[in-house]
Amino acid sequence: MSSLKDNGHFLYLNFCIWLTTLTSTNNGYDSSMLNGLQSLPRWKAYMGNPQGPVLGALNNGNTFGVMLSFLVSSWIADKFGRKKAIMGGSTLMIIGAILQGVSTNYGFFLFSRMCLGFGSGIAIVSSPSLISEIAYPTHRPVATALYNVFWYLGAIIAAWCTFATRTIDNAYQWRIPSYLQGALPFIQVCLFFLVPESPRYLIANGKVDKAREILHKHHTGSSQDERAFRLVEFEINEIQAALEQEKIYSNAKYSDFFTIGSFRKRLFLVVWTSVIMQLSGNGLVSYYLSKVLNSIGITSVKQQLEINGCLMIFNLVIAGTVASVVNKFKRRTLFLTSLIGMLVTYVIWTALSAVNQERGFKEKGLARGVLAMIFIYYVFYDIGANGLPWLYMTEILPYSHRAKGINIHNLVQTWIVIYNGFVNAIAMEAIGWKYYIVYCCIIAVELIVVFFTYPETSGYTLEEVAKAFGDDDTTHLRFFGVEHQESVDDVSKSV
Repeated sequence: MSSLKDNGHFLYLNFCIWLTTLTSTNNGYDSSMLNGLQSLPRWKAYMGNPQGPVLGALNNGNTFGVMLSFLVSSWIADKFGRKKAIMGGSTLMIIGAILQGVSTNYGFFLFSRMCLGFGSGIAIVSSPSLISEIAYPTHRPVATALYNVFWYLGAIIAAWCTFATRTIDNAYQWRIPSYLQGALPFIQVCLFFLVPESPRYLIANGKVDKAREILHKHHTGSSQDERAFRLVEFEINEIQAALEQEKIYSNAKYSDFFTIGSFRKRLFLVVWTSVIMQLSGNGLVSYYLSKVLNSIGITSVKQQLEINGCLMIFNLVIAGTVASVVNKFKRRTLFLTSLIGMLVTYVIWTALSAVNQERGFKEKGLARGVLAMIFIYYVFYDIGANGLPWLYMTEILPYSHRAKGINIHNLVQTWIVIYNGFVNAIAMEAIGWKYYIVYCCIIAVELIVVFFTYPETSGYTLEEVAKAFGDDDTTHLRFFGVEHQESVDDVSKSV
């Protein structure tokens, strides 16, 4: 079947998926830019040399906006569709970036960052959902895992932009990076008309023919072969069957996560996965790398900015590599490998920092050892705490509660990021390297919880994964006259 062997439609679909991943670049840009700005004397002077909780509030400005978006994000996604939600959120991010660039004082800068976060929160709820819902069935795990990988693309752009503007002897030293935070959302808005709407959203809203058209175009290349039509009908039937079964939970509510047994387990997994992503020690490096480097005697502005930029490039390569092979490993295997590796490297990192401070930061080898541990730590972080959590959450959450579950995930993350933004700065100033011990303990607890509570989800389609929670069975497709037990992955592979 030559038309299906032609990869042109897959290249187009993957380009659409890449455009959707640009949503994740905002948070990466944000944290990396703030890291860089904290190394710039002009920015510190302009903002009143913020320290401790004052600096924490500024770092958390984006997070405050995300928290406010919790009130409307999932409603917008389910009411207007994933595509419109992403475009609306990205438009707000562009406005926020412009306001950030023209800021005249601390309060203005903080407000603009809240606007950025509000738009980001709206777009983030819909983006991983849209990716998982338009991706070709056998490509879905890699496509979804790649979503958060592009966090590092934003971080790289911000890191090197801040490095390049450090020599400008006026306010544009920090205004240019601030304006550029709107560049990638602008590209996304300009090109997003090319991206199809979620077939699941369309079917859920009675637009089956439109969903069929999208699936036929993007999953088969509009092939007229019988197997192509069979794949499309199979996908539609499976989505319809899942939606029909989910009518048991009609008028889906946030309270379902507390009143329905299988959804309570899902809620726990969503919350704990958020903890792994944001409370595994990465918050120290994400927003306070300059303080970490100061603690090991690396104080040069140029050196700090170079390290920040190189670390982000390193992370993009590692995270992208992991996402590209995510299909070859069990989800639990990746989570456990990640946590074990982070724990070991954090313990070594802590020990080296203690000795380095004890010896007055005179031994450069110890500082280089700490720096090496930061890079190695991120290898393991990227294995299980970057792209994998988004893939895992889109798998454990059924369509009816997917936007709501991801919205809860974003809310939990904002709470943790606020903690990181305030407490990390204060703790690093007060007790230095001793604060790392706290994260060693937290990672150890995360490891134990994952080992005993996380179910395996690999091998299931989005519609079949409910079996892992005991609220589905293999006969649900019979609602629509599909009597065989093939999965959509099996059909797509045969095509």
